Amino acid sequence: MSLTTSTYELLIRSVVDYAIFMLDRSGHVMSWNSGAEHIKGYTADEIIGEHFSRFYVEEDRAAGLPAKALKTATETGRFSAEAWRMRKDGTRFWAMVVIDAIYQDGQLIGFAKITRDMTEQRKAQLVAMESERRFRLLVEGVTDYAIYMLDTNGRVSNWNAGAERIKGYTLADIVGQHFSRFYTPEDIESGLPWRALETARSQGRYEAEGWRCRKDGTRFWASVVIDAIYDEGTLVGFAKITRDLTERREAQQQLEQSRELLFQAQKMEAVGQLTGGLAHDFNNLLTGISGSLELLKARVSQGRLDDLDRYINSAQGAANRAAALTHRLLAFARRQTLDPKPTRPNKLAADMVDMVQRTVGPGIQLETVLAPGLWLTLCDPNQLENAILNLCINARDAMPDGGRLTIETSNIRLEGAAARQHDLEPGEYVAVAVADTGTGMPPDVAERAFDPFFTTKPTGQGTGLGLSMIYGFAKQSGGQVRIRSEVGRGTAVTIFLPRHLGEADEATPPPRRVSLPRAEAEQTVLVVDDELTVRMLVAEVLEELGYVAIEAADGASGLKVLQSDVPVDLLITDIGLPGHVNGRQMADVARQTRPALKVLFITGYAESAVLGNGMLEPNTHVLTKPFSMEALANRIKAIITSA
Repeated sequence: MSLTTSTYELLIRSVVDYAIFMLDRSGHVMSWNSGAEHIKGYTADEIIGEHFSRFYVEEDRAAGLPAKALKTATETGRFSAEAWRMRKDGTRFWAMVVIDAIYQDGQLIGFAKITRDMTEQRKAQLVAMESERRFRLLVEGVTDYAIYMLDTNGRVSNWNAGAERIKGYTLADIVGQHFSRFYTPEDIESGLPWRALETARSQGRYEAEGWRCRKDGTRFWASVVIDAIYDEGTLVGFAKITRDLTERREAQQQLEQSRELLFQAQKMEAVGQLTGGLAHDFNNLLTGISGSLELLKARVSQGRLDDLDRYINSAQGAANRAAALTHRLLAFARRQTLDPKPTRPNKLAADMVDMVQRTVGPGIQLETVLAPGLWLTLCDPNQLENAILNLCINARDAMPDGGRLTIETSNIRLEGAAARQHDLEPGEYVAVAVADTGTGMPPDVAERAFDPFFTTKPTGQGTGLGLSMIYGFAKQSGGQVRIRSEVGRGTAVTIFLPRHLGEADEATPPPRRVSLPRAEAEQTVLVVDDELTVRMLVAEVLEELGYVAIEAADGASGLKVLQSDVPVDLLITDIGLPGHVNGRQMADVARQTRPALKVLFITGYAESAVLGNGMLEPNTHVLTKPFSMEALANRIKAIITSA
């Protein structure tokens, strides 16, 4: 289908967004569409025959621009421009203008002219340009922040006053230089600047704090943000903002030091206040041990060998209580040796009901609310049992006139704010709670309940380590403890332990040995311990069981034996030894010449004192003090006979 000349004319005349009209060779208007009337304000009768220069502003007419426009269109075929033009009412508008020369048979017969009103677009452009100009002036005037651009390779392309003040380089110094010069030598060696750009490129932004270098070589602590700048999906560069936080960091460090000093002072004050109570407890225990042994010695010397078990049991009982007190101290310090196993808290709590009821007495009503389908948790079941029992004893003491004691379990999922509120990682936890209807605690007491050595009991009636032990056990197991209390309404303490997705450990304990395992052939054990009593006891047990025992009081003496030709089937050593060689160092040196040497560390601390990288080395074992001679003998036999 073809369009006739009259059809073209109808189309052109109907267009209202563009002024489309014809000029003769001298520039007089020959035709006029409705768009021209709409934009310029003239009707066809008013403008046809008039020269098109009347649409130009006065200064452009004075400069001869209308004639130059026609001359350009004649010589090149087209003239195009954007400029101010005039309406009939004298107002100006910003116009996009195109003038095409029209030829027929090689002869110029006139011009086709198209004008579009771009006033609104021009205003928006001017606003954007002004905003950009103001923003540029603002950025350039900022002195608290270093704000500058990098090209895609990380080279500086502009520089504000803040950058010059903070980093010390002028614009002339730094433009074109790679931004890695602001990094410390160690960060450059590690490739940090290039990793930062790659992070910004792949993730859109890189944020960090770290040391940066000024022009004069001094360092400052900086907060850094690098944003990747994209244009239609193509990376065009990076915007970088740096802030000098050196003073703030120094202030934070001073505050942290002050807090540490305050904490240390508070801790020492607490230790000082409770030393009497601890000394009282230990003196009582030592009196029981030494007194029983003294009486035992006297009876033996008198030949009175009957009824000796009474003194032996008394000494052993006092020793066990001393070990339990030490255990509490280690639990608070999170240095106890745990034996984590997949544990069913419901079964453990149910098995404790009779013991708890006997402990709290008939005046207290005991209830259990055990959640069906309770998850497993990985923890030391003995420590969990001790924690529950301690909480029940505390609850009993808080209800002197009787009341209700509840042991409750539940499955808990903590996410987001709830996890942060409990100071736990988001995830699934098993909650074991012990609640009472007793006297409760005011907020200031509840806030300090887990502090070491803090107790509300009279001197000599409590060490203030019960709740601290529970707190240490929970934290060491990857969990947390929370307390809720109200005066006159009671207290609830909840232990949160991480959920374990494995199977429960249903293995039954091995039967108790009646006789201790004896040595095979002449197996030699080297015993190194600076405590004479411990060294003597271990050596005597070894000799009674048929082992050859060699004793040494320090690491240097032990090394002499290990570096000699004496055969040693097992090294038993304490960790903390006097002199310059501790137990671990002695074992490490010895293994250079005896790579298969088997080692048993006996320590009053915990496995954490031995586990340098979180794992025991091959042929290395740990037995924590105090231990029974039976446990020692069984462990020695198992180690020596192991492959």
